Amino acid sequence: MENANGPREVVVHQSVNKPNMVLGGDRELVLVAIMVSFSLGFSLATWWGIGLGVVFWVAAMAALQRMGKADPLLRHAYLRHIRYRSFYPAKSGLHSQPLSTPLNWR
Repeated sequence: MENANGPREVVVHQSVNKPNMVLGGDRELVLVAIMVSFSLGFSLATWWGIGLGVVFWVAAMAALQRMGKADPLLRHAYLRHIRYRSFYPAKSGLHSQPLSTPLNWR
């Protein structure tokens, strides 16, 4: 039923708009870091291999948490940057030359 006094208001819940984060970092990147650190520790099967896996885990989580705090969607922006790099250079200025559109562009 419409409110006759004004426009209809729709409630947008905050949980719908939040990016998927695990331990303060991007979900997929954190899971890959977990898999790499465990596989490194178990494949070397020595004390220094396990220590190397732990050091990798701590360093990766520090970097991923910092990246997640700066921009939760940084991975998606970077992948989009890689996809459009060939015809959208990040150059500005008075004398910068634009690139032509590649022939194999859809």
